[in-house]
Amino acid sequence: MNKKTISYKTTNSEVFIGNDVFALLNEYLRPYLNGQIFVLVDENTLNHCSSLVISSVENLNNAEIIEIPSGEESKSIDICYKIWKTLTDFKADRKSLLINLGGGVITDIGGFVASTFKRGIDFINIPTTLLAQIDASVGGKVGIDFEGNKNLIGVFNEPRVVFIYPNFLKTLDKRQMLSGYAEALKHALIKDEKYWKELQEGSMLADSLCWDKLISKSVEIKNKIVCSDPFENGERKLLNFGHTVGHAVESYYLAEDYLPLLHGEAVAIGIICESYLSNKMNGLSDIDLENIVQYITQFYKLTTIDSEDFHKLIDWMKNDKKNQNSKINFSLLKSIGEATYNHSIEDEMIFESLNFYNQITKPIE
Repeated sequence: MNKKTISYKTTNSEVFIGNDVFALLNEYLRPYLNGQIFVLVDENTLNHCSSLVISSVENLNNAEIIEIPSGEESKSIDICYKIWKTLTDFKADRKSLLINLGGGVITDIGGFVASTFKRGIDFINIPTTLLAQIDASVGGKVGIDFEGNKNLIGVFNEPRVVFIYPNFLKTLDKRQMLSGYAEALKHALIKDEKYWKELQEGSMLADSLCWDKLISKSVEIKNKIVCSDPFENGERKLLNFGHTVGHAVESYYLAEDYLPLLHGEAVAIGIICESYLSNKMNGLSDIDLENIVQYITQFYKLTTIDSEDFHKLIDWMKNDKKNQNSKINFSLLKSIGEATYNHSIEDEMIFESLNFYNQITKPIE
């Protein structure tokens, strides 16, 4: 292994981070050369990433490309059907390999398709967005949306290996980078106050020389949590901070035909609301709440949610897969860098958090 490459062992997988990971990928593909290798892409990774990967990895010369549309709408059973059909048409067998080259949508749906095709084939993730590199591609959660509900259908299944090439981030615009950055903020808030302070300095996002550190620190935090609780029976629930409200907001914007929010943009909203709940219900100090809100509002364009639609958000939350006994379940902060889980919050308090959020926003245009 090149000394510049950062590596982590997960429960049943490995993660490699560095701008020389494609040499490692070439070696990992050797056991699959007598079978079939497929590469799942969307139009963005087909145009901006696939040629670099294939030209750098000799053992991908005969791989078949499967393209799906980009965007959250593609995380559907209809798109799964099309991928399964393509694999079937090419007579893929249980020794075939699917490589997921893309952002969180690609790694989520690709992992789910691979996990269910012929009761499971191997898959490898090559995440291309910051969101996927620090969160979506690592941890072994794969799945799709259903009836507008985020990630409602899925399984726990880890990729054979994850190869993270930080220079792919140079293909992203600022909005996509900020979407991924919200997950880094979450990681820091739930587990590492020092990391939060480093993120506040601002250089980790802006300076490409810091991307390895940004990615590796978030992967390290998430990997430690996942290894201690792979099936989300306890500590792994902390990773849901910001996501109970965030997933509901993301679904709401898609369903109401507003300009869809990126996942991290919705999570940023969720972090504000759930930090407010943490302040009211779990001991988060006023100073910490103000610190979190001020930092997030520096980066994200936040728009007011119509208060008459708050009940719709509650409905989305009530379908959240983390709930138990019909109670909306939250993970909340005790302080910056420390969080707890299994907090059942009543609707009225959630409404209060949404009103708090609206006080710092601008109306939808």
